[in-house]
This record gives sequence, C-alpha cells and structure tokens, in this order.
Amino acid sequence: MYRILDSRLTRLLDAQPRSLFKDRLLGLEREALRVAPDGHISQIPHPSTLGSALTHPYITTDYSEALLELITPPLPSPDAALRFLDDAHRFVYPRIGDELLWSASMPCILAGEASIPIAEYGRSNLGRMKHVYRRGLAWRYGRIMQVIAGIHFNFSLPDQFWTTFQELENDSGSLQDFRSESYFGLIRNLQRFGWLMLYLFGASPAVCKSFLDGKATTLPEFDDHTCYGPYATSLRMSNVGYTNRTEKKSGVNVCYNSLPEYIASLTQATLTPWPPYEQIGVQVNGEYRQLNANVLQIENEYYASMRPKQPPLGNEKPTLALQRRGVQYVELRSVDINPLEPLGVNAPQLRFLEVFLLFCLLSKSPPLDAEERGMIDDNQMAVALTGRDPALVLNRRRDPPVPLRVWAGEILDQLAPICELLDIGESGRPYAAALAEQREILANPECAPSARILAEMQASGENFFRYARRLSEQHRRHFEGRPLAEHQERFFTEAAEWSLRAQQEIESGDAASFDEFLRGYFAQV
Repeated sequence: MYRILDSRLTRLLDAQPRSLFKDRLLGLEREALRVAPDGHISQIPHPSTLGSALTHPYITTDYSEALLELITPPLPSPDAALRFLDDAHRFVYPRIGDELLWSASMPCILAGEASIPIAEYGRSNLGRMKHVYRRGLAWRYGRIMQVIAGIHFNFSLPDQFWTTFQELENDSGSLQDFRSESYFGLIRNLQRFGWLMLYLFGASPAVCKSFLDGKATTLPEFDDHTCYGPYATSLRMSNVGYTNRTEKKSGVNVCYNSLPEYIASLTQATLTPWPPYEQIGVQVNGEYRQLNANVLQIENEYYASMRPKQPPLGNEKPTLALQRRGVQYVELRSVDINPLEPLGVNAPQLRFLEVFLLFCLLSKSPPLDAEERGMIDDNQMAVALTGRDPALVLNRRRDPPVPLRVWAGEILDQLAPICELLDIGESGRPYAAALAEQREILANPECAPSARILAEMQASGENFFRYARRLSEQHRRHFEGRPLAEHQERFFTEAAEWSLRAQQEIESGDAASFDEFLRGYFAQV
C-alpha cells in the first residue's frame, strides 16, 4: 500500500533533500467571532481602526460582520506564521473595546438568525457582490451555520522541489501541469486520510443549544444549555456543522481526479439552476437576495476540506485563475480552533500538518469513484461524531473494515521518514517531536483535544458556553499583557490606513452599475 511512498522518499533522499524543501511556504487564516462580554455575538460593526475588511491583506471578515479573519502572508516556517498571527491578535485586541475573540470553533450564545449581522464591505460593486453573496448563503442555508469558525492552513512547495520531483517521476509534460496534477493527488489522499486530522486535532465535541436553534438532535445533553458527543472529535465537521447538501441533491458532484475535471464540475455547479433557489428569487422588490439561483452562486460556496488555490488577478474567477496558471498552493480547511491554545493552534500541530500533507503528496493517489467517495464521507462522519470510541472501525477500498487506531498507527509509521527529511538542518528534531506527540494521542486518546475539553468541562462543572467564555477571557489577558513593539504597531497601523484608502479608490473607480458588474463577472471565460 505504501510502496510508492517508500520509493519516492528513497529517491528524494538521494537528491539533496535540504535544498528541495527549505523554500516551502505555509500560511494561516484564523477565524474568530467577536463577542460581547456577556457571550452574545457582537452587534458592533467591524472597527474602522482595524482597516477595511474589503482590502486589508491581514485583517478581514468572513461571513458575519462579527466574524474576524486574521491572515498571515506565506512564510517559511510554523514559528514565523505563529509569530505573525500572534502580532495580529495583539493589534486587534486594543481596538475591539471590551469584546472577546471567541476561543472555540462552535459559536457563542446566538439569539436566532436575526442576531447574526451579515458582513458589509462598502458601496463599491465588489463590496456589494461580497455582501449579496453572503445574503444568498443566509437564504440558502441559514445564518447560524455560517458563523462556525476554523483554522485554514495554506501550504506550497518551491519550484526546485517540483523540477526535481518531475525528473524523478520521468514526467515529460509541462511543469505547471505536473505541479497541478500532483497537488490534486495530494487533495485526493487528504480526503482519504483526512479523518486522521479530526481524530488528532478535533476540538469541537460540544455545542451550545442556541446553535441548534430548536432543531432536533441525537446528541445527549451535557446540561440544559449544552449538547455533546461522548466520543465526538469535531462536531464542526459533522452533520451538526458544515454540509454540502444541495450539491448532492442536485446531482452535481465536484470531481478531484484532475484539474480539468475539477474546473468543469465546479463550473457546472455555478451554471446549473436549482428550483428551490429559483423560488427564493434573485431580485425581489428591487433588492438582491442572492447573486443567482444556481446550485452554487460562485465557486467558493462549495465547502471542501481542501481547496486547490491560485491567487486571482483582479476580479478573476477562481476557476479561471486555476485554468490559466495552475495550482500554486493548497488550503486545508478542516482544522478546528483549539480553545486550549490562545492562537487556536500551536507549532507542533503545524509541523505535523506539513508532514501529513507531504505524506498525501508522495503516496499513491488513484482516481476517486462514487464508491470510494461514499466511504470517505462515511469515515469522516464516523470520526467526527464517535472518533474516540475504542470500537470504531473505518472502511477502506478493497480491504475489510479496519479499527481506526490500527489504520492511524500505519499512517503514523509512514510519517517517520518524512520527519527525518524535514528535520535535516533543524535543531532538536522538531518534526520527529511533533510526530511523537500524535503517537501519544493515539496511545492515550484522553490526551486528544476533544477529550481534554470534555474532561475539563466535567471537572469544572462548566457547560460549553461558560467554559469557552472563560478561556476567551484568559486568551484576552494573554495578548493584552504583551503590547506590540513600536515597529509592529506601525506595520499594522499603516496596513489599516492603506486598506481604507484602497477601498475608497475602488469605490470612486466604479463606472458600471451593479447589474453590469455582475454580468461582466459571470461572463468571464
């Protein structure tokens, strides 16, 4: 099963591995709800002192005006990414008054759909498009699901790696095509093995009943205000959280077997009308409810655990950017915020993610068919809801069902030589140490973040809301106790001021009407 991985690692070890991997880049995007001191979602607009959510490169908003997104640039190491993310938190906190950044993925107290303000991006056509898209999400799925928060992990390898790897694979095509198809192999394997991320790093085993908003659930009660899964790892990634229900019902399946198939299937979903959305209407009484009535308004509406990415030029469609310039990096989106960590993530976890993604890249990755896609969905759901159940078994193609801990142990064994590669030139073998931490969780599931969270809630007698609020308050003190140095403060202040000017320039430069702007955007080919 792992022979191709072994062969590729052997050849890479003979090809100056330190220089092949040293220029890899990673980046982080951390979502965080702003909440009032009493734990309710903030009703205060995005503070202007943080800059423009439309144009700021590092501090923006996601679905809601209250859902901050803090973004690092591509950086050469986990430590560098965490330092930048830490600086961003320290810049934000003095500018949000007495509010907290919510410490968990699952949201705070919600007073129904109307309590969630949709993000605003100004009066430009681009800003209006972003707002209307979010309005469409509200009509289609409801607002509550949209304020679940997560960590996104961006990862890329340098051209020198791709050139050498292509030679070792005896591939004679273009480097762009080879890189893109290799990244798609990584994505398929991430889908196959991604349940391991939920088991090791899942940190959402409980949820406030206000999030359920009166909906029936099979989850047991922790108390009158909290539901939980005794063996759950990531309710965020279960049917309690994110889903792509409509795409499956409509018969549109996004295909990851090649870049052209991915682009074609995703484009089809953005062009296929869906009767329930037609009933919502696009413009009603002169107001846009959604961008269109298709299965997907735009490509980003499709939720996936990993996306292939190519930065767009201007207002270029994501699929056109991929078609023209190939895949530049991948974005892992299935990582919960760990409320035990002030930043929601730590360095050993990021190092393990690097190793795991290289495992997915270098392992054999055949095309996915409908049967295996079904197994992948079933495995993810089982691990999200009951991952720490000692009796849990998972399905894998052409093999009998296997206990989760047996399969996880096989994968962790295969990661050891990759850690050796990345530890070349490092002090203290940090990648091997990161792997050892995850072996400890496999041997002792009570060490997993999901288990630790439930154990701490039970020990303190706190329900999910009280527990997450207490940690949010601790994290605020952690950041406020370390003010930024003058040069760091100046860096973020200048970025905020620049973003406000950039938004004004976009708004003053609009010549077309909003209708014309949308027609032009969707007419791109």
